[in-house]
Amino acid sequence: MLPLVILILLMGLGVGWSIGANDAANSLGTAVGSKVLTLRQAILLIVVFGFLGAYLQGGHVTKTIGKGIVPLDQLEKQVSLYVALIASFSACAWVVLATHLKMPISTSHSIVGAVAGAGLAVGAPVRWKMLLDIFACWVFTPIGAAILGYILFRLLQNVFYRFFPRKMIKPVVFFLVIASGCYVAYTWGANDVANSVGIISGVGVISQKMSVVFGGVAIVLGIMTWGYKVIETVGSEITRLLPIMALSAQLASAVNVHLYTLCGIPVSTSHSIVGAICGVGMVRGMNVLNFRIMKEMLICWMATPFVSGLISYIVFQAVRIFIKF
Repeated sequence: MLPLVILILLMGLGVGWSIGANDAANSLGTAVGSKVLTLRQAILLIVVFGFLGAYLQGGHVTKTIGKGIVPLDQLEKQVSLYVALIASFSACAWVVLATHLKMPISTSHSIVGAVAGAGLAVGAPVRWKMLLDIFACWVFTPIGAAILGYILFRLLQNVFYRFFPRKMIKPVVFFLVIASGCYVAYTWGANDVANSVGIISGVGVISQKMSVVFGGVAIVLGIMTWGYKVIETVGSEITRLLPIMALSAQLASAVNVHLYTLCGIPVSTSHSIVGAICGVGMVRGMNVLNFRIMKEMLICWMATPFVSGLISYIVFQAVRIFIKF
């Protein structure tokens, strides 16, 4: 049993690392793209505020991932441990591949699909109503962020250019871009830490509080080692961002994700920031958006829960051939 627990912890570390590597861009990628921060400065701020979000408010979504999709605490102990191990492996494998391709996919979609796939493989009772509720929130996440981003950009443009002296606009906007990016990092840490440790907490390997700290550390490692790859895509390849656009997108994304986090819903910070960027981009006209990269992202988004779920199901069935439980 101990070797299995150690493997689960290592896979949780791997999932957290992959989340940090893929989702770091969601926080301050826009600030880098708009030349407000350097890549190194952005990564440092993401590390600090992402960990704070994970530690202070990461417990909300952790409960949903750990027990809300498949009741891991009600399964036979060894079976629940294998579900946790294989779901973590499957989610990690898909996220690492997407990160290599520089695609900002949803780690939330990946882990939810993987948990459901492993649950189906073992014949566990999958809570379909919860999955449908989560799916509905996934659909509305980028739409809500786009609408909010569009409104905020219109509003902030009027506020800054009407009420601020021209020489004051640039420093104030730059400060607010950084501040809103830190807020995004905080909400990202609060929502996404559950993707790495929710199932670990759900099977009782470590306590919920300890699992949040463990996941936060794993995410930090991912940010520091590979986080730059997707930051380049989010920051500059969807549309050319001006500082006020970056501010509007980051603020829209942060508010959007924070609301779902407080409700315990695992949503995609990737979907949220990309939706917000599209929303602010549409203020300048549809022609400024890079539809090729957006099409590639959409395909990856739609495929993610099904691919990770399929990997999880197949791997679980393969393991059962060699290990009886």
